[in-house]
Amino acid sequence: MFFLMKNILLNLKAIIMFVFLIIELTIGFSSITIVNIPRPFVSQKGKVYLAKVSNVVSDWTILGFKVIMDLFHNNKAQYIYESSFDRNDWCLGVSNHQSWADILIILSASNYKMPNLRFFMKKELSWIPFVYLANKNLSMPFVNRHKKSELERDPNLRFVDYDITIKSCKRLRRAPSTICSYAEGTRFTKEKHTLQKSPYKNLLTPKIGGLATALSALPEVKFLIDFTVVYKSDKRSAWSFLKGEMADVKVKVTKHVIPENLKNKNYLIDEEYREEFKTWLESIWKRKDNDIENLKF
Repeated sequence: MFFLMKNILLNLKAIIMFVFLIIELTIGFSSITIVNIPRPFVSQKGKVYLAKVSNVVSDWTILGFKVIMDLFHNNKAQYIYESSFDRNDWCLGVSNHQSWADILIILSASNYKMPNLRFFMKKELSWIPFVYLANKNLSMPFVNRHKKSELERDPNLRFVDYDITIKSCKRLRRAPSTICSYAEGTRFTKEKHTLQKSPYKNLLTPKIGGLATALSALPEVKFLIDFTVVYKSDKRSAWSFLKGEMADVKVKVTKHVIPENLKNKNYLIDEEYREEFKTWLESIWKRKDNDIENLKF
C-alpha cells in the first residue's frame, strides 16, 4: 500500500511539474515571438537589437526552468565549472546525450554563465510548435540526418545541407551565442555502444560535421564549451525525469580554446581540416570519458 501511494504521489508530482514547464515554455516563446514580429521590417542594426532583447527573454525563461527543476527535484543538481566564461564571446558547445532531460540540465548549467545556447535541431522535429519557433526566433539551425544510402544516391545533399547550416549559423552573428550540438548524434544506450564498437567506455563516437560547419560559418568563435552530464539513476525517460527519479545529476562544464589552425576552413572540401578537427575533438572525448568515470555516483 505504501509503495502504491508513493507511486501515485510521484506521478502527480510529474504531472504538476510538466504543467509548470509547459506554462513557462509558452510564456517564454510567446514573449520572444512578440519581440521578433518587427524583424522582417527593420534594418540590420534593428535586428541586432531584437536579437539582444530575445536573449534577455531567453535568460528569464531558462531561469524559470531552473527554478522549477530546483523546486521539484529538491535542488539536487550539481554544477561544476572548471573555467570562467565571458558572455560576450562566441562559442561552440558540445555534450554527451542520454535523455530528453539533457537539454534542460544543460540550459540550467549555462544560465547567466555564458553566451546563450543555440542547439542544432533535427529537421524531423520542425512540426513541434516550440521547436519551429526556436528555429525562427532564436536562429537555432535545423539539420538533416541523411542515411549513407541517401548520400550515395544523391551526393549533392551534402552541399545543400552545408549551405543551409552555414546560412543559419551566420544569423547568430547578431549577438554572442554558444552553438551547441550532441556530437554523438543520438542518445547513448548500451546497445548502440556495443553495435558501434565505440573506443570509449561511456560515450559513442563523436561526429564532427555540425560543429565543424558552425566553426566555418562563424570566425568569431573562440572556445568550445564541453558539458559532461552524469545521472545517478539508470532511468532515462522523460517521465522518470518529471517524477524526480533523475534528480541526482552532476554537470561538469569545461572551456577549451579552439586552435587557430581549425578556423576559417571549409569542412566539405578540405579533407586535411576534417582530419585535424576529428583528432582534436577525439582528444576532448577521451578526457570527457575519464571525467564521466570520476563523476559517477
